[in-house]
Amino acid sequence: MKSYRRLERFLFIAGLVMVLVCVLVRVHGVVMARAAIWSFEAHQSRSQAVDSAGAKQDASSINFALWSEKRIRAYEAALGMKLDAPLAVLSIPKVGLEVPVFDGTDDLILNRGAGRIAGTAMPGEPGNIGIAAHRDGFFRGLKEVHVGDSIELATNEDHFLYKVDDIHIVQPSDVSVLQSGTQSSVTLVTCYPFYFVGDAPQRYIVHASMVDGDKAATSGSDSAVQKVRKEQTQ
Repeated sequence: MKSYRRLERFLFIAGLVMVLVCVLVRVHGVVMARAAIWSFEAHQSRSQAVDSAGAKQDASSINFALWSEKRIRAYEAALGMKLDAPLAVLSIPKVGLEVPVFDGTDDLILNRGAGRIAGTAMPGEPGNIGIAAHRDGFFRGLKEVHVGDSIELATNEDHFLYKVDDIHIVQPSDVSVLQSGTQSSVTLVTCYPFYFVGDAPQRYIVHASMVDGDKAATSGSDSAVQKVRKEQTQ
């Protein structure tokens, strides 16, 4: 009789354990499912944040006509990598360039877009903003840029307009091109010659100064940009 009661008690406890396990499995499944959804939604939010800042290009929206095959492959691979939202978007209407500007110049950043050179001004701050990109990718179009052409830099808050006032070639060791002057400016840096096989020995520098100071910021950017574009189309 005692053995029978022990068996009943054992079966009862075993049944409870099985029910508890089933409940835990179901709860775990629900939690993991929600976690996957939250992860997906968070990824979408990050992607939308990048898009809203202007980094909305993909492999189908860029003209790769001037790009090297190696750079195209590197860019497509970088699309799947995680990056912080860009600081700004750099545009040069004359050559059809629009590229996100990230903070830094490591390999991933330069494969994905352009990068702010450490130690230079941040977009929207007074000073000289140094921006680098590859000569066989986004910045190959710089070879068609001339003095007087316009450069636009847009952040989430402001839109700044610059005009190119100097283009020259320097040695890699010449960092004087990144020094700040009396006027806010942007300096674009890429390797040179553009079609050099191997590591290019020089640097191609495009320097542009801000147009009309704070008139190029949010309140006046539309009219200033439209004016320059109108001048270039006439």
